[in-house]
Amino acid sequence: MSPTDLRQVAETARTRPGCPDCAALVCPGWESLPGGFDERVLRPLGTLRDGSDEPTWEEHHPQGTRTDSPRAPIALGFHPYNRCDVCACAACGRPFLRYTEFGGYYVDHRIRALDADLIVG
Repeated sequence: MSPTDLRQVAETARTRPGCPDCAALVCPGWESLPGGFDERVLRPLGTLRDGSDEPTWEEHHPQGTRTDSPRAPIALGFHPYNRCDVCACAACGRPFLRYTEFGGYYVDHRIRALDADLIVG
């Protein structure tokens, strides 16, 4: 998905109200996908992965934010966005970003609401 495509999805979402199906997912910063959440509520729209075998782990935080900050920029080409997929609620179309965080002994499916005002790059 190109930066233009992502911005278009985000801008279109500004005019759509959310719905009860995806209300538990609405979070301005990265959060764990709630346990037991029915993932069939989400439909895939595209990916922000660039196909690289070694995407960067570098993050982009010019204002001193952190990855999980609600005001952290959605910086295309930087971690974790270079490992993200874009999806939307099948009922209302609200868009979300998803990636999987892998730790030494865990896998954490993360989600963040897509905010057009935070997209950079």
